[in-house]
Amino acid sequence: MSSSAAPSGARVMVVEDDAAVRTVVGDYLRVAGYEVTPYSVGSDAWEAVRSRAPDLMVLDRMLPGLSGDELCRRVRSISDLPILMLTALSSVDHRIEGLEHGADDYLPKPFSLRELQLRVEALLRRRLPASAPLEFTIGAFRVDPAHRRLWIGADEIALTSREYELFLYLLGRDGHVVRRDEILREVWGWTIGDASTVTVHVRRLREKIEPDPRTPRYLRTEWGAGYRLDPGLTC
Repeated sequence: MSSSAAPSGARVMVVEDDAAVRTVVGDYLRVAGYEVTPYSVGSDAWEAVRSRAPDLMVLDRMLPGLSGDELCRRVRSISDLPILMLTALSSVDHRIEGLEHGADDYLPKPFSLRELQLRVEALLRRRLPASAPLEFTIGAFRVDPAHRRLWIGADEIALTSREYELFLYLLGRDGHVVRRDEILREVWGWTIGDASTVTVHVRRLREKIEPDPRTPRYLRTEWGAGYRLDPGLTC
């Protein structure tokens, strides 16, 4: 069950009020090589994140008290750590809501523990790359891959882990149009999945990099085809 893809000693916070689910998920990830810290209460997890953020959070959406949605929003306001949201709400609208609160990925209940592990590995591989190229500038953007940072002019843009990966992938496509299913496969690692996931993240990315998201300058939609990123020549 262990996997060589798991970064050694990566710290995973599991926030789940169901004791059975919390125990099974925690035990499974520990055997896979992770350092797991479980929490049953959202407020306790929030205090822990503020003192020492983990490398990744597995978060149940339906928490009592401080909800998973609110915890996700709070964490996202101070950190870009990857968040994998667990939800018993399986409709597309509910999944989109979780993504809009700042989650990088979601997994509907009931779920396969092996799939959970693979999702965690995929998020951490992108979060903790073995090596990265030097900082570079292209058009309006300055990118520091080693520290996963992005600037437009003098302004640093705060991106989540998944937003950064989406930006970098589209940037590497040299202005070519990319279909949503291709983005889902290459950025999320899904061969089957809900393409609305891409739509939500594109919208969130536009809100951060565009002067006016309603009339995008850089990240454009080619209707019926997909998306393309044009870094431009000036800010």
